[in-house]
Amino acid sequence: MFIASLLFIALFTVSLAHFVWSIGRTWPIRNEKLLAQTVVGFRDIERMPPRLASLAIALATAAAAIYALALADHDSGGTLLNLGGLAFAVVFLGRGILGYTAKWAELTPEPNFRLNDRRVYSPLCLAIGLGFLALVVLRFL
Repeated sequence: MFIASLLFIALFTVSLAHFVWSIGRTWPIRNEKLLAQTVVGFRDIERMPPRLASLAIALATAAAAIYALALADHDSGGTLLNLGGLAFAVVFLGRGILGYTAKWAELTPEPNFRLNDRRVYSPLCLAIGLGFLALVVLRFL
């Protein structure tokens, strides 16, 4: 339950940030351009992506947070729950690994994003992916 709780806290925090951005706020950054450069990072970005995209990410990460808690219950869900957990693991591990590739650095050259991606975003995605993987493996022990 400890791993699931940590995943829930991390994912729910990400979900809340994306929800705040989906309603047009720029927290914790002072303006939209700097926020976009910091959290999106694509070359010459001036604005955040459409609000609907932020809302979709908020809902997806909230669902992943709840899913992590469901995986902690070893007696429920069966094979489909395990497969879903593996899918989340693959998605987050993939994003975490992608953050360390030269192609990703070329696509997202904004300095604020590069710094945060190497120090926060990619390591967090790797940790979340490993957390989902651990939760699935622990269901078999």
